[in-house]
Amino acid sequence: MKYYLAIDIGASSGRHIIAYLENGKMVTEEIYRFQNGPETLTAYDGEKHLMWTHERLFTEILNGLKKAKEIGKIPYSVGIDTWGVDYALLDENDKEIGGTYCYRDSRTEATIPAVHEVIPFVELFERTGIAFASFNTVYQLLDDKKTGRMDKAKTMLMLPDYFHFRLTGVKKQEYCNATTTGMVNAKTHTWDEEIIEKLGYKKELFGELAQPGTVVGEFTDEVAAIVGYKAKVILPATHDTASAVLAAPLSGQTPYISSGTWSLLGVEQNNAYTSKSALDAGYSNEGSLNHTVRLQINIMGLWMIQQVRHELDDKYSFVELVEMAKANPVDYEINVNDQRFLAPENMTAEINAAVGKELTVGEMAYVIYNNLARYYDVALKALEEVTGEKYETLNIIGGGSKNGFLNELTMKYTGKKVITGPAEGTAIGNLMMQMVGGGDIADVKAGRQIIKNSFDIVEL
Repeated sequence: MKYYLAIDIGASSGRHIIAYLENGKMVTEEIYRFQNGPETLTAYDGEKHLMWTHERLFTEILNGLKKAKEIGKIPYSVGIDTWGVDYALLDENDKEIGGTYCYRDSRTEATIPAVHEVIPFVELFERTGIAFASFNTVYQLLDDKKTGRMDKAKTMLMLPDYFHFRLTGVKKQEYCNATTTGMVNAKTHTWDEEIIEKLGYKKELFGELAQPGTVVGEFTDEVAAIVGYKAKVILPATHDTASAVLAAPLSGQTPYISSGTWSLLGVEQNNAYTSKSALDAGYSNEGSLNHTVRLQINIMGLWMIQQVRHELDDKYSFVELVEMAKANPVDYEINVNDQRFLAPENMTAEINAAVGKELTVGEMAYVIYNNLARYYDVALKALEEVTGEKYETLNIIGGGSKNGFLNELTMKYTGKKVITGPAEGTAIGNLMMQMVGGGDIADVKAGRQIIKNSFDIVEL
């Protein structure tokens, strides 16, 4: 049996999922899971910042790889995906410099206006097609330049690329995730040297971009000694949303919502939309396979309910919160995409302040779900205006696709037919691209058909 292993690391947890093909179907099994989350740590500048504990994450990656050996399912290849925009800087000895910052850290507050003084955002959008977000890598790197962290750097690797390097000793910069930096040109599909030069970033940091399906290398002797075997590393689409959308059983150009900590609503397109209407609507053109585009918008997503639950000491399950929401409908409107909800000290207090009263737990949950669905409708109407198309169907993928109540509200507000699944879209898309790279699946079209045959895809 030829096994493949996806390591899918999200902002709150990570998992190792093994898979193989049998009778035209993909069979998957979760073999390892671990917790994740940013921590407040002392960073390169000596100040406290929100950081990822990357060494702990790499240890968890190795732990899951060892688990594959323990259960007798040694993978032919491995691929890692994470969220976008975050990265590691390596020095001349390939050692990581000064920790790994979390995108929710506030260090870009001072650098955003400084970047826009050099390159107005309208020009950045025209060149890259990437919508404004306070955490875009292009703003993070200016902080590295100002603190001197960049001075020692010889390589920048997005987080999955860094972990692949740690496994193989080979540096590959994957295209889809690279576009989330806001520094890849939407027409040439390569690093935009004019942006890099104007901002004074070191050109040597940015290597040649590689497509999903590319073989990175195989485990180093050191890694093999730890996990007990050698395996190839094959690039998935290393940005989790890119992997999830590749796994979506989309028919033609059907809009999708990749629903998790973030909700990413968009549609696959052949070319970037860099018009004023796309810019004004907040749409972004993130890279996909073979230089196609995911024209999509970031929506705050289930982060809000995750934080509220955490602030309640995880007393309630998500299922219980849904039931409480159903029993406590209230019609308070909030803008779920307001910056105030990105990283508040207390999400519960922030939502109460936004509605102007103290809500019960059930009311709080209802307000979140109801306003998420409301925002999906607003975003979908804007997408139709940007593309000039009318869409009948919406495909919801990812863990949030299992939330039947949110799906019902989404149908109510959008008036669209909703198809849900696969729930583990990111890992499945990761595995599919490894299988394409490994020669077992011909292409994405064939892979999507296998996925349709293999997983619960439900039309509501």
